[in-house]
Amino acid sequence: MDRQATLRKIRGIANYQFGKGAGEALFPDDIEVKLSRTTGKIRFIFLGKTLLATLRARDGMLALTLNGSKRLVEAFPSPRFRVIVKEEVASFIASGRNVFAKHVVEVDSEIRPYEEVVVTNSKDEVLAVGKALLNGEEMLAFKRGVAVKVRRGLDE
Repeated sequence: MDRQATLRKIRGIANYQFGKGAGEALFPDDIEVKLSRTTGKIRFIFLGKTLLATLRARDGMLALTLNGSKRLVEAFPSPRFRVIVKEEVASFIASGRNVFAKHVVEVDSEIRPYEEVVVTNSKDEVLAVGKALLNGEEMLAFKRGVAVKVRRGLDE
């Protein structure tokens, strides 16, 4: 696959997964793509030496890194893609702990379970990336249970 086709493909995946404009925000023209040694398919997406995302083999979706999530946060207004947590738990979340529903203060209402989300504080600083286990409305309504399974925290 040529470079332009690869760029169109990963931007298309990002636009599908996160919404229109996400592909261009996440992946500028000068990205570098690493392929899987075994399958030859797209696996890692870098900007310079910085890993932005991994293309998951099991479902063909993107798993963002903290650097990739920061690019998304800069490009879209709050609360798009975000789960915003209370300040008193921000340090725990940044260390890689899961987000509980009772700690959520604001959330993108369009988030659905198993989607990739960015966890931020009220100042819109990225704390972690992970997978939503509840939809946006449930995160605000529930007072118990895990809302986001954190994959990577800022301070890990």
